[in-house]
Formats: sequence, structure tokens, C-alpha cells
Amino acid sequence: MGRAFEYRKATKLKRWGNMARTFTRIGKQIAIAVKAGGPDAENNPHLRAIIATAKRENMPKDNIERAIKNAMGKDQKDYKEMNYEGYGPFGIAIYVETATDNTTRTVANVRSIFNKLGGSLGTSGSLDFIFTRKSMFTITPKEGVDMDELILELIDYGVEDEYDVDEEENEITLYGDPKSFSQIQKYLEDNGFEVKAAEFTRIPNDVKEVTDEQRATIDKIVERLEEDEDVQNVYHNMKPAEEE
Repeated sequence: MGRAFEYRKATKLKRWGNMARTFTRIGKQIAIAVKAGGPDAENNPHLRAIIATAKRENMPKDNIERAIKNAMGKDQKDYKEMNYEGYGPFGIAIYVETATDNTTRTVANVRSIFNKLGGSLGTSGSLDFIFTRKSMFTITPKEGVDMDELILELIDYGVEDEYDVDEEENEITLYGDPKSFSQIQKYLEDNGFEVKAAEFTRIPNDVKEVTDEQRATIDKIVERLEEDEDVQNVYHNMKPAEEE
């Protein structure tokens, strides 16, 4: 398994650990997707991808349908996706993705968490050299399909030549250019692959080793950030404990 898989697996457990927060965050993503492309999943690839992820996270069908219905209501809040970049103690880079209806509130909350726990919020784009944004697709393997041949064909659609296999979950994770998200999704769907999740992620280009005590400090910052209702995802370049 590649470094991207190990990093993603280690951080995802914390990012999506609380089911209530997970459903709230997915609900915001649904609202943004519906506003941008309409409520019909058949004609809205972004919404279709979020629904696949919602199902994978065991979000009930009623919750998904309610979120779509609410997104069309007059009282639906107007969410904006905003990113914040900074450093925690020990030089650990931290990238925060949010969906908010009040950017003043959100940036104040994020800055407060950084400041109180020994970090500092930086300027937009300051961590571009540390994290690479990728589109990520989790699919179920198809019997009789040669993965090397599949990847060779998918390269023309923006997929990277490295992929991860999770035999325990019977899943294959593909990574690609974020600009190619829609065409990769369309290829997989048109060719009968079960897309269990389709989303974006950020993978650190390099990770930093930390002591157990330092890890506990960084974990506290990440946990506090993830507790904020506006925060969608938190990424960092701390080396996963499983690799040490």
C-alpha cells in the first residue's frame, strides 16, 4: 500500500469518527452541490458523488433525501467553501477546509484555536508546496478486470498510475487530477464500476516525525478544529503513528 493510502487511512479515522458531525458535514456538501447543479443526482455528477460517499458513511437514505429537499428551500443557508492554512507546534503544517455561512465567525474560530494551542494561521496558498490536492475514487473490484490495463486506460482520463488495494474492505482507491474529477467519475460509472466514494483529498508531499508527546499536542489542535461546526476536513503532515 502506498504512502497516500496509509496517511489517508490514519487521518480518516479521526476526521469521520463522530457520526453526527459526519452527517452534518455531508449535509453541507449536499447543499452546496444542489445549489450549484440542481437536485437531480442523475444530472448532477457532484451531487451523485456526495451521495455515494454519504452511503459509504452509513448516512440513512431519509437523511440524504431530507438534505436535498432542504437545500432547495428558501430558508437554506448560503454556504461558502473557505480554506485556512497554518502551522501548529513543531513545524507541523495544518490545512483546514470549511463550509460556512459566516466567514467572519469561521476565521475567528479557526484563528483562536491555532493561537490558543501554540500554532499560527498563515496566508492563503502558503502550504501549496506541502499538500497536493487529488481527486479520489473508491471502487469495488470487478471480476475479470486487469487493474494494470484499467489504469493504463484511465491515465488518459487523468488517473495516476499508482493505486491502493484494501483487501479487507474489498476496495480499490484511485487517485487523479482534481480537474479531471468529472471525466474520471463518468468513465467509472459508464463502465459499470461500483463507486463507493468519490471525493477530493489533500496528501502531504512529505511527512514529519514527532514524539508521542508532540503527537498528543498536534492531535489536540486537530480535534479542536474538527469540533467546529464549519470545519469539513483537517489535513496535516504529521507522520502517521502506524508508520513509525
